[in-house]
Amino acid sequence: MRPIPQALALADTLAAQLSDPHTAWDTAPPGGRAWPQSLAGGAAGIALLHIERAHCGRGTWDTVHTWLACAADGELTAAANAGLYMGAPALAFALNAAAGDSNRYQRALKKLDDATLTVTRRNLARAHARIAAGDAPAMKEFDVIRGLAGLGAYHLGRHPGHPVTADVLAYLVRLTEPRPPGDGEPGLPGWWASVAPNGKPSPDYPGGHGNFGMAHGISSVLALLSLSLLNGPAVPHAREAVERICAWMDHWRQHDATGPWWPGFITAGQARSQHVDPSLRPRPSWCYGIAGSARAQQLAGMALNDPARKHSAEHAMLTTLQAPSQLDLLTETGLCHGSAGLLQSAWRMATDATISALAAELPRLTDRLAQQLTHLKQRDPELLDGLAGSALALHTLGTNTPPESGWDTFLLLA
Repeated sequence: MRPIPQALALADTLAAQLSDPHTAWDTAPPGGRAWPQSLAGGAAGIALLHIERAHCGRGTWDTVHTWLACAADGELTAAANAGLYMGAPALAFALNAAAGDSNRYQRALKKLDDATLTVTRRNLARAHARIAAGDAPAMKEFDVIRGLAGLGAYHLGRHPGHPVTADVLAYLVRLTEPRPPGDGEPGLPGWWASVAPNGKPSPDYPGGHGNFGMAHGISSVLALLSLSLLNGPAVPHAREAVERICAWMDHWRQHDATGPWWPGFITAGQARSQHVDPSLRPRPSWCYGIAGSARAQQLAGMALNDPARKHSAEHAMLTTLQAPSQLDLLTETGLCHGSAGLLQSAWRMATDATISALAAELPRLTDRLAQQLTHLKQRDPELLDGLAGSALALHTLGTNTPPESGWDTFLLLA
């Protein structure tokens, strides 16, 4: 693969538009996801763009500091809503990305580490108590955005040898264990949620659902456990846990005229009937579609030394990239729901692929994202669904090097 200069030029342009927190939003941030401590929509997330650029010599550390100061303005939260995407762990992730191998921000990182450890241990205690009680999990217990897969991603990158890292991985292994006989419907996995995909009870989902996605489902657990097997630490029975997840995903893998795909989720009724309607194929996004699930499968294939699984995942991504009807489903530009997430995932997969044709699709996908950006009517600056995330994906294609800050760890792509 070669760098794509026009992608880097567009990333530079977008970064310049987002250089000042006071002018990045067309209007004052409305709160919610744009809260400064939010990795998804606030200053903590936008800081990652400038952190990556500073590491590469294309931006300044003064800009980084301005955005991090904005993110830290106000009392940091380590409350029940804190996770990788919100509060002290989100700012810890950004500061750790900025620090790299240097001594930057070490005093602040120590405080944020302590807060993140507290959040993680509290969540682990609740999760183990829930399993002991025989209850079904909430998605926010284990997912990447609010749960222990996200916190585990932080700890694995920040201090892989810390006991809490092994504790999180051990919990995720336990999550994959079969349910005891008589505990819910037979054949449902340990991560089967009793709620709707929005995380709330619903009469439309009387038996809950099983979530395949990277944002809220088991693909995040698969990716994190696979990364731990590849890079350490390998906790007991992690390989068996990866194999259990893969067996479930293999069982539900679908095929159509485009190629293989996985559902975003299945209902209890679908589990009983053993049928998923072809119309339920999700768009190829990071959160629920091929961009997330295929990368998780590729990582699993690498971790298990399973060339057939790795090839199958790469084939699923390739056939998607070659299908205009699939690409047309991505009407947004961002990392979560849009073309930027597919582009970053496809680049990660191409760098590890044995299928060389994957790399050949990247210039066309880059051009597609650039065209979408030129026609945007609303220019949200945020990381997860806005300009900052698109700029980071374009920066990756423009340099053709793994992110020096490791920013896409928050997507569990690496």
